Amino acid sequence: MFAAGFMMNAWITATIVAVVGGVVGFFVVLRGAAFPAHAIPKGAFAGAAGAALVGVSTLIGLAVFALLGAVGIASLSRRSRTDVATALTLVMMLALGAAFLSRTVEYESAIYSLLFGEVLGVSTNEVLPTALFGVVCIGAIVAVYRPLMMSSIVPEVAEARGIRARWIELLFLVIVALATAMTVPVVGALLIFSLMIGPPAAARSVTSRPLLAVVLSVAIALITVWVALAVAYQYNWPVGFCVGVLSALSYGIGRGWAAWRHRRAAPVPEAA
Repeated sequence: MFAAGFMMNAWITATIVAVVGGVVGFFVVLRGAAFPAHAIPKGAFAGAAGAALVGVSTLIGLAVFALLGAVGIASLSRRSRTDVATALTLVMMLALGAAFLSRTVEYESAIYSLLFGEVLGVSTNEVLPTALFGVVCIGAIVAVYRPLMMSSIVPEVAEARGIRARWIELLFLVIVALATAMTVPVVGALLIFSLMIGPPAAARSVTSRPLLAVVLSVAIALITVWVALAVAYQYNWPVGFCVGVLSALSYGIGRGWAAWRHRRAAPVPEAA
């Protein structure tokens, strides 16, 4: 009964995370924002360390640092390259995390779970907050879908229509930060980053139709986490490892499918 209970919690939570990762990750891939999507969850652990140091909820610390990371990347990107701004923001958050950890030894044992996740250890009282955060993330994407899509595909046209690219970028990074705050405490930074990159990139390789790509991205993410949970439970392997490998494999299959389709569509040269 206990096994069935904790596996049910893991299954529900992983499903929520997969849906959020598939939807948000589609725009991460479309906008070429893989580095910020990597930096925000990795750097946000510093907030959890700081929260533990002052004695408040680690979720508050994660949310604050994730939002600070998003704002920092968006602000610095106005005057420098995005990759440089992202790297500087990540370095600063990691440095603060090291400083916080140097002042306490109580939080060191939890670093592994924040980075690599312990979805099989999700408690029942964590499922509902995760679901609520997930609804907020999906709702935010739906609310800004049109301007976000336009600024991602044709930024010049979006600017001409009055869509401010900087504000859209900031809003999108805040959504990524919200997804981070929701998922890192229960599944770890590696798992959510894997789901935000592998399945959406695979979907983009298969189809160029946005809505179909979003649906396919979510479907691949769901299959990935469900198979990963089953393999991890059966063979006692880390869930993060399984998700990472399957995400990379899905992208490889997607690229292979795209190459095969391109070869089929290529005209056959006529014989001389």
